This record gives sequence, C-alpha cells and structure tokens, in this order.
Amino acid sequence: MPLINVIRGESIPTAPFTVRTPVLRLPIWLLVIWQAIKAVAWLVVTYVRYWWATGPTTGLLWLYAEYGWVGPASTAGGIAAATTGWGFGHRPSFLRFGWYPILARYRRWTYRRRWQAAMVTAKLAVAYDGQTIIPVLKRVRCRAGSDVVTVRMVTGQIPDDFAKASERLAHTFGVRQVKAMAGTAFGTVVLVLLRGDTLHRTVAPLAVTGVPDFTALPLGVREDGAPYELRLFGTQVLIVGATGSGKGSVIWSLVRSLAGGVGTGLVQLWGLDPKGGMELGIGRPMFTRFASRDFAEMAQMLEQAAAMAQDRAARLAGATRQHTPTLAEPLIVLVIDELANLTAYLTERQLKDRIKAALGIVLTQGRAVGVHVVAAIQDPRKEVLPARGLFPTRIGLRLSEPGEVDMVLGDGMRDRGALCDRIPQTQPGVGYIALEGDPTPMRVRFSFLDDQDIRDMAYTYGRLRVIDGEATDGGAA
Repeated sequence: MPLINVIRGESIPTAPFTVRTPVLRLPIWLLVIWQAIKAVAWLVVTYVRYWWATGPTTGLLWLYAEYGWVGPASTAGGIAAATTGWGFGHRPSFLRFGWYPILARYRRWTYRRRWQAAMVTAKLAVAYDGQTIIPVLKRVRCRAGSDVVTVRMVTGQIPDDFAKASERLAHTFGVRQVKAMAGTAFGTVVLVLLRGDTLHRTVAPLAVTGVPDFTALPLGVREDGAPYELRLFGTQVLIVGATGSGKGSVIWSLVRSLAGGVGTGLVQLWGLDPKGGMELGIGRPMFTRFASRDFAEMAQMLEQAAAMAQDRAARLAGATRQHTPTLAEPLIVLVIDELANLTAYLTERQLKDRIKAALGIVLTQGRAVGVHVVAAIQDPRKEVLPARGLFPTRIGLRLSEPGEVDMVLGDGMRDRGALCDRIPQTQPGVGYIALEGDPTPMRVRFSFLDDQDIRDMAYTYGRLRVIDGEATDGGAA
C-alpha cells in the first residue's frame, strides 16, 4: 500500500512522512487570568483615550458618593454659570478654547461614522494586495461656519484627487462646499468643509483712508469673515462676470479704496467706458482722464499710458524694481469697463491693432512702474481677450458655464472650489479670486456702492479733472 500522510486534514499519497499539528493545552485558570489582563488593559486604554468623557464622569461619581446629589448638581450648576459668564464676557476666547474644541470632537465622531463609505463611494479608497486602503482622518478643527479636516492620504494620492471629488464629499457630509488644499505635513491634505454662507449679506461701502496702502487695498469681505485686501503693486486686475454679476461693485470698491490718494493727487484714475459712460460716468470727477464715446481717444490714452510705462522703466532701471508713487509721478490706474469692446468688437481694424499693441505694453511693463490696468469683461474666451494671461490677479464673478471658470481662473480651479457657475443671481458682487502662484481660490463679497454713494465720493474726493477735453469742477458731481 502507498504511504498516506494527513496534513491539516488533506490526504497526500506521495508524502514521505506524517506531519501532525501540535496541540498546546493550557489550564483553564491561566486562560481566565489572560483574558482578565486583556480586559483591564482595554479599560485603561479606553479611559485614557477618552479622558475628556471619563474624567468628568469619574469626578461626578466621586461627588455623588461623597455628598449625594448635591455634589454633582452644585458642580454642574457652577460650571454652567462660569461657562455662560465666559461666553458673554469674552466670546472670542470662549469660542476658540471652549466651544470649538468640544464641537470638533463631536464632528470628528460624526465624520468617522461615514468616513469609510465616503472614501469608497468618492473613489478615494485604493485596492492593494486584496485589501481596501482608505485615507486616514487625522484631525478635525472647527471655525465659524466651517470645519477643517486633516487627512493622511494613501501612498500615490495627491491633493487634486480630493479636489476632484469635492462635490461628492460635500453631498456625503451634508455641507455646502468642500475645498481641498495641500497640508503642511508631508502626505496630508486639508479639507475645508463649509457649512453656512457668511457672504449672504450685502457689504456696505468701506471706510476711505487718507493715504492708500497699495499693498492692501480693502475691497470687501472674505468667506472666513476677514477683510479682503488687494495688493495692487505688481499686478494687473481682470474682472470677469455675466450681466448683473456685480462687476461694478468690484470697480467702485477699488475706486473707493484709492479715493484718498485721488483727493491728494497721489493717484490718477483714467477711465475708459466704451458703453457711452453708463457705468463710470456717474463718478466722472474721480477720473483725471475720461473717454466714453471716441475710440480714437481711448487708443490715444492707452498709447500714452504705454509710453509713460516705458519712460518710467527706462529711468528706474537699475535703481528699483517697484515704483513708489509721488505727487510728481502718481500711480496711474486705467479703469476699463467692458474691455471686449476695444479688443474684439471694434470694427475699425487700425484702431483695434493700436489698442491691442498699447494694452500689451501696459500689461507687460506697467505693473512695476506704477501703471496698472483694472479691466472688466463678460466673455472670457481667448479670441475675445488674447491677453488674458497677462493679468496676474483674476476675479471670477457669476459665470454662465462651468467651463468658463477654468478659462478665467486657471486650469483645475473649479475642482479646487471656485464654483462661479453656482453663484446665485441674488448675490451680485460675490466672486472667487485667483492669485498668481496660489492654487486655492478665495471666495469674496465686494462692497456695494449705490449711485448716491458714488456721487458723494466723487463730490468729496474728486478734484479739477479734464473730461473729454473739458475742465470740470470735481465738486459739482
């Protein structure tokens, strides 16, 4: 008969020897002790891990054992009274050190309940070696209207993977929007889960400073409640939005932030309004030069601005890399409403070529020598605005189509949270800002100036101006 071996219940006829699985028999009392040690260790680890819950519970139980119901009740009442006084007495510190840490622990628990399902359905889980590996939720911090979640990514993932799944994550966790950005630690991504909308209210006109800070001009309010300040030095500004999206709010907010400099002569505003002065005409005393009907005059203004930029660049070469405005050489800001009328819709070919050539010089050479362009446009297509890439600061207001977002703000900006096509028509002046070198768009609401606010500003800060060749008293707005 052939030899038959039994290895783990399988008959192997060709096996030359018999292998038996060893059986280790332990006394029952040793198993009981081992299980008791494991239970005690689990209790200790749980007690220490959840100290924020086990510590107060232990204290209340001790008070109850020592003083009955009076002990826990009086302690709870005293803590409630102290917390209430703290909240009303100094709300910022109460929110930062009291309420937000507690809320963060609750939110962390709610996120962990749905975390695995969210990662799998959003296609952020990775299958490897027969196992499903999901990103690890590391930390949750709460702020006003948002939660900041730090996640350790799976090997091979990048923050853009989470940005592309942001809309799925927003619906999964029941928040308004999710933004993804690279974390400070290697291999981490930070998800900002936005709950409420802090920009639903209209922003009133901001205060005018006597001497504008050209590195931080206040224009509106950011999504986190902080003021939004534009750095005008070293940049050109492009404003893109559909009809009724609030392009005028951006323009007049910027004009108001420069009004103090206009009044002293430190700033000169040159206005080009190809629509006949419908937008900029109401504040004409604010503009040193103004053209609204004559396209030849607009071309001449742009050519003079280009010549000024080249002249300043030649004089400042080797001396400084940033022009400092003075009364002798003020900051020049060309405010252009509906730029497409000059670059695309103008029928006179010669004028169009002059305008494009002069505008290109100003955009490429003007920002370092104090000649800046602030232009508004509705259509962001390349054939309408060939020089779109020469505007380092681009502001996207409400847009008609999702594809226009990346045209305006750059590739991938919509995935990173710039939902310009989702801005409701009831929120003019709300937009997203993309800064050169910053991959994360910023949501802002610009201040709103009605016609009377603009007239009052022009009356207060407008000086003697040359408008369409005629001298006009700035105080007679």
